[in-house]
Amino acid sequence: MTSETAADATRPEPPTALAEAAILTEPSERPGQPGQLEGAAEGAEPAAGSAASSAEQPRRWLAVLLAVAAVVLVGLNLRAGIASAAPLYHDLEAMLGYGTFVASLLPTIPVLCFAFAGAGTAWLVKRTGLERALALALVLLTLGLAVRAVESTWLLLVGTVLGMCGLAVCNVAMPSFIREHHPRRTAAMTATYSVTLSVGATAAAAFSFPIATALGSPTLGLAAWAVPAALALLVLLPIAAAAQRSSGPLPPHVSPWPMLATRKGLLFTSLFAVQALLVYTFMSWYPHMLVTRGLDAATAGFMLGLLQAVSIPTVMIVLWMASKPRLLRPAFVLTCASYVVGTVALLVLPVGAAAVPSVFIGFGLGIFPLLMLLISRSGETATETTALSTLAQSLGYLVAAIGPFGLGLLQGALGSWTVPLMILIGCTVLQFVLGYRISRYGRMPGQARA
Repeated sequence: MTSETAADATRPEPPTALAEAAILTEPSERPGQPGQLEGAAEGAEPAAGSAASSAEQPRRWLAVLLAVAAVVLVGLNLRAGIASAAPLYHDLEAMLGYGTFVASLLPTIPVLCFAFAGAGTAWLVKRTGLERALALALVLLTLGLAVRAVESTWLLLVGTVLGMCGLAVCNVAMPSFIREHHPRRTAAMTATYSVTLSVGATAAAAFSFPIATALGSPTLGLAAWAVPAALALLVLLPIAAAAQRSSGPLPPHVSPWPMLATRKGLLFTSLFAVQALLVYTFMSWYPHMLVTRGLDAATAGFMLGLLQAVSIPTVMIVLWMASKPRLLRPAFVLTCASYVVGTVALLVLPVGAAAVPSVFIGFGLGIFPLLMLLISRSGETATETTALSTLAQSLGYLVAAIGPFGLGLLQGALGSWTVPLMILIGCTVLQFVLGYRISRYGRMPGQARA
């Protein structure tokens, strides 16, 4: 979910570029001929129209199938590049010999890329068009993941930056792609996109270590995830080639920064920052937390996969609850409370019971779609909603970078995750308070004001 999602919510539905390319020009009317020749010409027109319609159908079906495949494949890749690295950080550090600073920097790079994605993606889409921007992003993702096959700390960092920049652009641009290419199936394709995103993260977390073991190297295990990225690129290339840039007027601009001085802007930005800090800290360090306590790396990766897998049905449950006005606040309470319970369980339970915190933290991940839903309802106009989303995400991700980086450095200095986990418990309590307060904004625009 991104700022584009809310901005697109009230715009007119444009035809897709591939659909426009697939429509054949209707045959022009012929001038009438006297007598029998005129009748023959008129009798021939229906057959010509049927032939044109028959020729048009395969192109339209191909356009639809490619657009659906693009949503599925890009969704599968959006978190795989992040989740696949977490189970391998311990082995990468041992093999490449880098220190605590690099170990803390690696999981911070995706969050920093997401922090600056909004402005960079808007500029890129304006210069190249939506589909070409996505294709370029997938080139960066594929190249960045592939470069990490080389056993070099510098290339590991460079490849991570390239790949995460590609992910950042996809993260911002995909909701607009869905609305552009699936105008009559926006809700269904958004749900598909959300589920495939979680499926990709789950598969990457669960299978990254076994793949690296089979290939004999953690760097090759990282690079293997360039294959699904390349498949997504191959599907998107014909869509980008057929796309035409929009020449319509741009919507009026609303600056997001003055909103930070309002109660609503501060509340939304604070909650987004806290939930992003928790998400990316656990996504980056969860296997390492378990390995340092004695769990083997393969099982630790599986536990991260379990955490991600629980989030798939959770999204469905909490969004159903959010559709009922009286259940919105309970949905926030359940997700935030699950985060508190899961983090406390991770600290106090033995590592053999790692499935318990995995399930509770996975359910807590459901706060993200709830928060994005409230952002989409928050503005009086689409541009106001876009401004609030931009503010919450840009500053939120920037603040969230403190989590994986700062807590990683702290763990390296102390040699234990006990103190960092106590800090994370404090963050989950703060998230509970913010989530409870923000749930009052769950009404339609114009009914809840700061």
